[in-house]
Amino acid sequence: MKNMKINHAQKGFTLIELMIVVAIIGILAAVAIPAYQDYIARSQVTEAVNLTAGLKAPAAEFFQSTGSVPSLADLGATDSGRYVASMTIGTASTNTWYIQATMKTSDVNTNISGGTFAISTTDGGSSWECGESGGEAANQTDIGVAYLPSSCK
Repeated sequence: MKNMKINHAQKGFTLIELMIVVAIIGILAAVAIPAYQDYIARSQVTEAVNLTAGLKAPAAEFFQSTGSVPSLADLGATDSGRYVASMTIGTASTNTWYIQATMKTSDVNTNISGGTFAISTTDGGSSWECGESGGEAANQTDIGVAYLPSSCK
């Protein structure tokens, strides 16, 4: 019988190696979670952008045919959504008016909770501005610039 040599080589990871891996994962999570929260907030604001943008053409058409600013009922519009609590149409003057969406205060990202997003027109609906880009929309929008679409900054 041959004399068998027993190999006592270490197999597996040491405690230090495991601790280093856990530390690396912790650092990555600390960076990734805030960025992920910002993406969630931006995606929730997108609902407000889409709801208000969907009213541009019908509101402009109503204004052109009647000479008055429409209400949501006149347009048969949806006045809320999954993240949007309510929508309103307000006026600053005859040709200057805005469509505003107010975010819910629960079940939305805390950075946009209760915030407002607006689009506005100064020429009866021929051209529109949104968010912080100027006009009456800037006065009616209080959601942070970081969460607005790039066209509204």
